[in-house]
Amino acid sequence: MAKLATATRNPALAGHSVGGHGVSLKVLEPASRMSLRARPAAVAALSKALGMALPDKAKTSSNKSGRTALWLGPDEWLVIDEAGGDPVANCASVKGLHSAVDVSHRNVAIAVTGPNAAATINAGCPQDLSLAAFPVGAASRTVLGKVEMVLLRTGEEAFRVECWRSFSDYVYGFLSEAARDG
Repeated sequence: MAKLATATRNPALAGHSVGGHGVSLKVLEPASRMSLRARPAAVAALSKALGMALPDKAKTSSNKSGRTALWLGPDEWLVIDEAGGDPVANCASVKGLHSAVDVSHRNVAIAVTGPNAAATINAGCPQDLSLAAFPVGAASRTVLGKVEMVLLRTGEEAFRVECWRSFSDYVYGFLSEAARDG
């Protein structure tokens, strides 16, 4: 009997980290991610299914038990589950009109932390990252250099950068150079 070959998917940029000049970059472990689109009538049922309230205002997020929901638009969220859950499966029984798509392998997350984290990101991002304009918990779809990213402020000196894996080398390289120039 022939032995079946198996393939192993290696996460993009696995194990990469860099630090210095008041900032450190670390590629985060893979997580479950869901792109969620929904009509207002379905939001309460989806929130209940996910075990957390979906944020309903621009630049906001909510989190509970290792799951974070980021408001990206009036009917759009990115849900990230770092606790091993399956947000798409959680939404499967919701009757209200919605679209829940697993995008887990599409994105790569990079933690940018330290006193110069905002300055490092601002080297290529026009978003005002002052605490007054972009407080802890703020989330936004924006750009870094030439690519789109989703940005979440996780602490006063900490951010989560979500980008498509096809752009992850560019984003990590850009942030690394900006950190060195700090």
